[in-house]
Amino acid sequence: MMRTTPFHPRLEQLNHAHAWGNWSGYLSALKYDLSSKHEYFSVRNAAGFFDTSPLHKYWLRGPDAERFCSHVFARDVRALRPGRAQYQVWCDDAGFVLEDGVIFRTAADEFFLTAAEPNYGYLTSLARRYELDVVDATEDFASLAVQGPRSRDILRALTPDIDELRYFGLTHTKIGDTEVMVSRTGFSGDLGYELVIPADAALEVLDAIIAAGEPHLLRPYGEEALNMVRIEAGLPLLGKEFTSSRYAYTDAHRFTPDELGLGWLLKGIDDESRPFIGREAILRERATGSSRWRTVGVAIEWRDYYDLFASNGLLAVPDEIPVGWETMLYSAKGKRIGYATSFMYSPYAQRHIGIARVRPKFAEIGTEIQVEQTVNHEYLNVRGHVTGLPFFNPERKVA
Repeated sequence: MMRTTPFHPRLEQLNHAHAWGNWSGYLSALKYDLSSKHEYFSVRNAAGFFDTSPLHKYWLRGPDAERFCSHVFARDVRALRPGRAQYQVWCDDAGFVLEDGVIFRTAADEFFLTAAEPNYGYLTSLARRYELDVVDATEDFASLAVQGPRSRDILRALTPDIDELRYFGLTHTKIGDTEVMVSRTGFSGDLGYELVIPADAALEVLDAIIAAGEPHLLRPYGEEALNMVRIEAGLPLLGKEFTSSRYAYTDAHRFTPDELGLGWLLKGIDDESRPFIGREAILRERATGSSRWRTVGVAIEWRDYYDLFASNGLLAVPDEIPVGWETMLYSAKGKRIGYATSFMYSPYAQRHIGIARVRPKFAEIGTEIQVEQTVNHEYLNVRGHVTGLPFFNPERKVA
């Protein structure tokens, strides 16, 4: 039987499309309106809220918490001060990424981790050598993302404590009588916040946010709109940009941080005082130049896209819903060089864009490529080029 999140009684009332999916065994809204494009524009132009409660949540507590996290996670947590959050990945011994998530340092000896997949067994198996408690708090808390240019104004009406909150900062505050943890994080690429709320007070806090958001055109958004905004933000999604190494059948479905464009997380990897899991394999990859892929952005030349369909007797109808399959990429000479893991028509960029994986020699920004499209039941190519990531990166996100 499918479970429901603490917010579900209210979200069910708001879901006019009655469109639900399965996220880790929980009902999760795919969209609330008949068109998820409306929800997308709400996030981009005003504000939206998204139920992230199915995320797995863990407390990592004890005298060895920092030492444990330094061993397990690829990004160095030692520089993470209490009151700060950090995007993280963790790897297997071969340097392939197991998963990504966000870790919050709530005290010198306490961390809070959120992840899309269950990791309790993995973390507890590694914790046996440490003075540390790993606590699965997934069902203890509901979590909610409030994203968009008006998100600060909405939350400011409920608590003044978010006024000075920096990007990837966190604070403990109250909304009404409920203590909540608020971080300036999110999966939209825009100004936004995420709240961790005791499950038994979730509806009360949500109702307060909805009321405060009414003058700012706040509305809920589902997984379809979430996928649109995160592609424009160039943010990787487990199950799309990469498969967890623990579930992959072959190395063709496993990827290192450098291959995923996440090498920037590994600052200080040469520091031998922190032998995190996968470090030696990643150092070998770098020393031998053996990375198989580079993660880049790709964009189609919009005029060529319309001409491709018109020349085949069709009217091009761009669809903002990301395609559910890999889109093959070719060099200007027709050699296959990679594939787009996520591909869509971007309402913001007014062209088709994608997050892609290409062979390193074709990763330079501006490289001309060919992008495969299906036209009249044939695979035909249209001209595009390699871009940087992200596509959408407003100053207000970090200001």
